[in-house]
This record gives sequence, C-alpha cells and structure tokens, in this order.
Amino acid sequence: MYKKLAFLLIVVLFHYHTSAQHFYQKNRAAKKWVRAAFKAMSNDDKIAQLMVVRAHSNLGAEHVAAVTNLIRQYHVGGLCFFQGGPVRQAQLTNYYQSLSSTPLMICVDAEWGLGMRLDSVINYPHQIMMGATQDPHLSLLLGQYIGQQCKRMGVQVNYAPVVDVNNNPNNPVINDRSFGENKQLVASNGLSYMQGMQQENVMACAKHFPGHGDVAVDSHLDLPIINKSLHQLDSMELMPFRTLIKAGVGSVMTAHLFLPAIDSTAHLAGSLSPKNVTGLLKKSLGFKGIVFTDALEMKGITNYFPAGEAAAQALIAGNDMLCLPGDVTEAIQKVKDAIAQKKLTWRSIDRKVKKVLLAKYQLGLPTQQPIDTNHLVDDLNIHTLAFKQQIANESITLIQPSTTHPNLPLSSGEKVAYVAIGTSIANDITQPLSASTNCDTYYFNGSNILASSIKETIEPEPGKKITDSKDNLLLAQQIITAIKSKSYQAVVIGMHQYNRRPANNFSISPSSLYLLEQLSQLPNAITVFFGNPYALKFANPSSTLIACYEDDAFTQRAAAELLLGNRKAKGKLPVTVSESLKVGMGAGE
Repeated sequence: MYKKLAFLLIVVLFHYHTSAQHFYQKNRAAKKWVRAAFKAMSNDDKIAQLMVVRAHSNLGAEHVAAVTNLIRQYHVGGLCFFQGGPVRQAQLTNYYQSLSSTPLMICVDAEWGLGMRLDSVINYPHQIMMGATQDPHLSLLLGQYIGQQCKRMGVQVNYAPVVDVNNNPNNPVINDRSFGENKQLVASNGLSYMQGMQQENVMACAKHFPGHGDVAVDSHLDLPIINKSLHQLDSMELMPFRTLIKAGVGSVMTAHLFLPAIDSTAHLAGSLSPKNVTGLLKKSLGFKGIVFTDALEMKGITNYFPAGEAAAQALIAGNDMLCLPGDVTEAIQKVKDAIAQKKLTWRSIDRKVKKVLLAKYQLGLPTQQPIDTNHLVDDLNIHTLAFKQQIANESITLIQPSTTHPNLPLSSGEKVAYVAIGTSIANDITQPLSASTNCDTYYFNGSNILASSIKETIEPEPGKKITDSKDNLLLAQQIITAIKSKSYQAVVIGMHQYNRRPANNFSISPSSLYLLEQLSQLPNAITVFFGNPYALKFANPSSTLIACYEDDAFTQRAAAELLLGNRKAKGKLPVTVSESLKVGMGAGE
C-alpha cells in the first residue's frame, strides 16, 4: 500500500516537474522573443505597434499600396480585414506578413463568421438566433467553428462575441447582434462562444464595454448617451463582461458611449475615459488582457476629437490597441505630443507594446506559416450548412396563445393559403406546403416600389390612412378580398426579406404592413417571421406566431416541417417584443 502511494507520489511529482519545466521554458522563450522584438523598435515603431489599420481584399492596387506603405514605413502592429474574397485575403495576408519586421496581428470583425466579410463564405447564424436555442453548448460549437475559420485564414483575433444586453428594442446598432435581453442568457452564450474560439487559439474580444445594448443612437453616426447609475450598470450591463473576464477572455473592446455616471466630462466617450478604461475595466473588474478601442474613425469619436487626438486620448485612458486610428502620421505625432506634455509616459507605452508582443507570441505568430490557398473556400464552409440547419431547427419559436382552437399542424389535403409578403418567388416553405396541402400561394413584393409609382392614400378604417404605391394598395386589397371570400382552413402569412434594423419599420412598406395587419386578424391566421423577431410587433399578438430569425432555405425548411407537424418548436423568444410578447415565450420545453 505504502509502496503504491510512494510510486504515485513520484509520478505526480515527476509530472509536475516536467509540466513546470515546460511552462518555464515556454515562458522563457516568450520573454526572449518579446525582448528581441521590442529592442529592434524605434519610438515611432512602438506607437505604431499599438495600431490596427483597415485592410480590404476588394479595393484594388491603390489600397494595397497604401496598406503596404503603413507596414513598411510605420511598422503598424496589426490589420483588421473587412470586405473581400477568401483567396485574395489569404494572398494579401501572406504578402503583408512577409513585409513586416514584427509579425502583424491579423484581426477581423466576424461576429457570425467570415461570411460576414468574405464572398464565397457562408454566414453562420446571428447571435439572437443562438440565444433563441437556449443552449449555450451550441454557442460553444459556433465559437469553435468560427475559430477554425479564422485559424485557416491566418486570423489571430476575432472581435466577438457581442456581450451587450440588448434591452432596447429600438437599438439601431446592436439589436439582433446580441444574444438577447436576459443578462444570464447573454453571459452564458457569450462565455461559450469565447471558450470555443479560444480553444482554437483565436483570441476572443468581449464587446462593447461597458455595454451598448440600451441605446437609441448608432455610435457610427454620433455619441450615444446612457443615463444609468453605476448600480444599474453593475447589475445589468457589466454582468456578462465580468463573467467573461473571470473566465479568461483574451481581449475587451471599449465602446463609444457617453456614460455620465462613470465620467461626466462633456462629449467624452467611455472608450477615451481613464475612469472607464483604467478605473472600471482594469482596476475594478481586474482585466489584464488586451484592451482594443472600437473603431476610432466612427463619428461618435470624430465629431468631437480632431484627427490624431483620439488616438492619444485612447492611450491615456488605458487602451492597449487603437482600432482604425485614421491618419497614422498624425496619430503618432499626437501621442508624442501627449508624452511631451506629460499626459502619457514612454514607460506606459513600453508596457503596452510588450503586452501586445506577448499576445502575438501566445497566438503563435512567431512560427506562423503562410496560408495555403488550396481548398480554402471548401475548408471555410466545412461546417456551415449542417450547423445552420441545426440552429434553424433548434431556434424556431412557436407562440400560440389560443389553445382551444389550435391551427397546427396543417393536415394533408387541407385548404391552405400562403401569403408570401416581401418576395415574389417560390422558396423552401412554399414548395413543401404546396406538395402536402391544398395550398394557394399569393405573392406580395410590396418593398419593390418604383420611384415613378403613383402614390395613393386609402382609409381602410375610420381615421386610419395608408399611403403607398397605388398598385401595391390595389394588390393588397385584392389579396385580402380573395382570401376572405374563400373557405381556407388556415391562412399562413410569411414575412420575408425585411431589413434587420428597426428603422423605418424594418423597411417594410406601408402596404405590406396593411396586408399583414388585415390577414393576421383572421381567426385561422398563422404568421411566420423570417428575420429579426422584434418585427413580430406588427402582427396580431392573439394569433399563432412563429419566429424563424433568418430568411434562408434552412429556416424555411424548419418552418415547413413545423407547420406540417414533422417538427416540434424548441426555441424561446430571447427578447421582449411587446407587452403581449415577452422574453422567454415559446412552446419549447
């Protein structure tokens, strides 16, 4: 017995010794590489090492020459790729890395995968759809798959997940990019997404600190104000950030928000506030990783800070890396001016540079190999189709207030009307309905209004006026009359191709809303929304409603299977749509 224990102790001690030795050697190698890279830098190089500049693979030779110059002349620290193509981006990444004396940190803003930026790559679902599944394990898979995409493309940092709690349905910039309005749901799914990516050694970035969910202004256009107390922020917005920070998220992105409870300095965004970045994020929440600014070229910053000044103020505030700082020459000079004015110190710059270099080492950049473009597109899309169908099946949400006269499922041979609002072509819901039921399909593409169309106003109800194209209004009235004159056992209304953003009623035309309103009042109406669930507010809340979150073949197939009784709905609303349609509603277990 004692011999066995002694043997086990020796094994444990040996394992500990070898593990500790490996860690020490790796740590020593990291320090050695960081020292060498740092020593080779001039003062201007150090400042530029803290900058992430814009890169595209679809803007031609002039843009490539401009990026090349920033790398050769200034030795910028990183690139953030936007629109383009996968093979072109891979070739440019290889080229740009070959030019840089210090490996470039390649970043991307790809919340729903590289398809968000690159042609030929299929999108993964938006975060709100993931929230509807109520299953954080699926967000772990999402993070892993997107991490694998990034790794295959030579990307080290993905500016995701969004951990903003979207508690303002009119939010013009976050909205369906959030997992929802429940802070626990946002935290659990954000944590899983982060862990999945970082398991692939791709740095995650929790954004937008301290929380961009309760705004009515787009920070790309101006500086939003959040008038909440510190206690309110702490109990809601900060909770997901705190969760991810404790779990070791590699980076955090600071938001361009005016938060008087944190810093009341006029027109000073939280991203540029020492009280927010150093005081709240670093000291109070204990974050030790990389702090990125949101894009400094956004008007929430440039409306109040001239070129270059935002870069200096962001470093004074405590950020480590400057995203899209604008004019690099001007930004470097303004940072040096701030040092001369003793608002910043070279010692603080040096600490930031060494932190960035260490992150580059840990992300494998010193041994990064050129990207192999063979089978690149196939590799990037390897998981997307199956995963998108899985999420469509798991997220579909059924809200059926009437239990006495249920409309589902539709029976074989049943006389059914399908009214496709927003499209004029057959798709993956109209086809199976036609094959399985006695279905008449009506198409109403009311969003395609010609500029020359004659406008007309009708008054379908006393005091209620609707102005739209004369042809659209006439067609809408004809569809309503036809459906009411026929003895349909079910009227299914499909809301297709509407905008993801809430502005201008999701860009749904007045005649489309009129048609929806009239038909959803029918006792046998079933309305299916293929897109942002906040648009459910336009339907009769007492009717049967189905939220599908996207408009593609996967969600259309899932909806058809639900309508025909071949699938059960598992999803729940991740947001409150109205007083009648609350977060958490849904027929799923």
